[in-house]
Amino acid sequence: MPQIAQLAETYSSQIFWLLVFFGITFFLIGRGMVPKVMGTVEMRDKRIADDLAAAQAARDAADEQEEEWRTRENENRAEAQAVIADAKARAAAASEERLAEAQQRIDARIEEAEAGIASARQDAMTEVETVAAEATQDIVARLAGASVDKRTARSAVKKVLADA
Repeated sequence: MPQIAQLAETYSSQIFWLLVFFGITFFLIGRGMVPKVMGTVEMRDKRIADDLAAAQAARDAADEQEEEWRTRENENRAEAQAVIADAKARAAAASEERLAEAQQRIDARIEEAEAGIASARQDAMTEVETVAAEATQDIVARLAGASVDKRTARSAVKKVLADA
């Protein structure tokens, strides 16, 4: 075969050009393109980590606000119970008619306090849902590069909160 016979004559030339093209390829891709790509990947990873840290901080803040709200709710309940106990003690000393009137006033105050507590609870949950929906939109936009409308984000947050 003539190709095999020529191999000895062209062997060193082929190795030389192989090394030349390998060297050019190495310097163009290995020294030029790969560092840029790796830099982009590292920047993206850092941005993702920063976004996750911000989301965790927002969640921690929301948890802290919820705990403060629960503390206030318990204090309001304790205060309402103290008012009730005081009113009952005064009503016991009064006549049966005054006792009935005091009981009606107390029931109205309790109902009003519970309505206020229920309203505060609803406001807090709405605020938590709003913050979580906005955080969800930001996270999806930054991680996936897609935009999510408020209605979709809010329904996803409501679903997760309902499951929790």
